[in-house]
Amino acid sequence: MKTATLGQLKKLLELLDDVPQEQLQAVLGSGLLTDLLRVNVTEVDRSEFRRVCGFIIFPVWRTLKLGTGLKTADDFRKAVRDCGMKISDWANDILGKPVFTVATEETEVDLVKVTVAELGFKEGARRDQIYERAKELGLELCPSEVGPQLRLQYKDQPNGEWLLIGMEPIRYSDGGLDVFRVARAGDGRWLDSDYDSGRPALVWYAVPQWVFVRPRKYQK
Repeated sequence: MKTATLGQLKKLLELLDDVPQEQLQAVLGSGLLTDLLRVNVTEVDRSEFRRVCGFIIFPVWRTLKLGTGLKTADDFRKAVRDCGMKISDWANDILGKPVFTVATEETEVDLVKVTVAELGFKEGARRDQIYERAKELGLELCPSEVGPQLRLQYKDQPNGEWLLIGMEPIRYSDGGLDVFRVARAGDGRWLDSDYDSGRPALVWYAVPQWVFVRPRKYQK
């Protein structure tokens, strides 16, 4: 075997070293590694490789419209209630904070939903670790508008599902940090929030699902 080929294989092993094991099959079956071997894989940037892997691993789950004409917290409150949905006191509180913003014109974002385990944390992880890994894999944090817009546009949410919105937490009136949570339970479809998500030391177990934005920059 030629030295160059050995060097390529060594580089590939380095690139794949900390790709979550659950996702390796998707990467191996994508043709990405074959393409890399056609070029000089030893010059491939690791961070860019990780982002492309994330693009392969996480298919678009839902395309969401932002900037639909709802501009204020009261607009969203009314729209949610007019649809027969509910808003928790906590979500209602952070919805009214100045840092909650909406898009100035209509646009679309592609969303993925991913468990903590699918990000590679079988034993759980803190929110900052979850966010860091998501970004390493090419995903982006959601604009704050995603929470209420997802509630409005996700009318067929299955019962028992609850989704945490991967966003910059908003400070609740009592000083805690919240992110939006979109949930459906026996008593209806909720725009909720999750106080615990803002606690720096809290470890999320492997099962909870987080929603992130998948940018379109890698689409052909």
